[in-house]
Amino acid sequence: MKKVKKAVIPAAGMGTRFLPATKALPKEMLPIVNVPTIQHIVQEAINSGIEEILIVVSSSKNSIIDHFDTSYELERRLLDKNKIELYKIVKQISTAVNVHFIRQKEPNGLGDAIRMAKVFVGDEPFAVLLGDDFVYTVKNSKPALQQCIDAYAKTNNSIVGVQKVAKHDVSKYGIIKPIKTVSAKKNIIKVESLVEKPKTEDAPSNYAVLGRYVLTKDIFNALSTTKPDKSGEVQLTDAIQKLAKKKRVSACNFTGTRYDIGSKEGYVIATIDMALKDSDISSKIKNHIKKIK
Repeated sequence: MKKVKKAVIPAAGMGTRFLPATKALPKEMLPIVNVPTIQHIVQEAINSGIEEILIVVSSSKNSIIDHFDTSYELERRLLDKNKIELYKIVKQISTAVNVHFIRQKEPNGLGDAIRMAKVFVGDEPFAVLLGDDFVYTVKNSKPALQQCIDAYAKTNNSIVGVQKVAKHDVSKYGIIKPIKTVSAKKNIIKVESLVEKPKTEDAPSNYAVLGRYVLTKDIFNALSTTKPDKSGEVQLTDAIQKLAKKKRVSACNFTGTRYDIGSKEGYVIATIDMALKDSDISSKIKNHIKKIK
């Protein structure tokens, strides 16, 4: 079985929910405290053993490319001012992993963005990480993506990362239909089918697909025959549903605190929680929270 060494991060969306901030700044560059959201996602990939990353961008996302490039002038200035720790932080961004970029010329959906990775991926299994889902795991525990990669190693199936969501929230997500009753003791679930944003009463479970995948090359055949939806976009969920009819697809019920940073409230909550974990500012944030209670 081939190891999962490559990852794809789609980052071509317009980020309309964060306007006007995203008029000039990609939503993926919005910081959680002082770290851009996409850097958190890239770091999760690195911590999961990924060696090469392809980021799918649009023409307005040049700042993402710049962020992962070498900044000679900034590095030189930091060294000249003897700011060694800051220098190491900046240097590590451009050297920790091989990052490649490709442009999605038109906003044709997540499935189309993944389809553009075919040459980069080749015949290898690969990971997909969506930037709207930030998953915090405590130090020395496995990242969400690593858990999905481990599930792939055990099953040799394409994997979708899932967690339980509240029943009233199922209409916001792709939802899996398990083949049989899910045991609370097992984190790998055999998937019969997937439904994109079902009505509450029609949802086959409350296990939502939350932005972490390990896919085999078979996904590209499924994507090639997946028709655009009513909005003209090719949905990855639809392609995985096709794949599930022909090949086994499994879900990994991963652990970790997941934040929907594609929403304003989720982004703010993630920022507060990460600030409370930052030793430099946590006490001041706690004191402020106490004042406003």
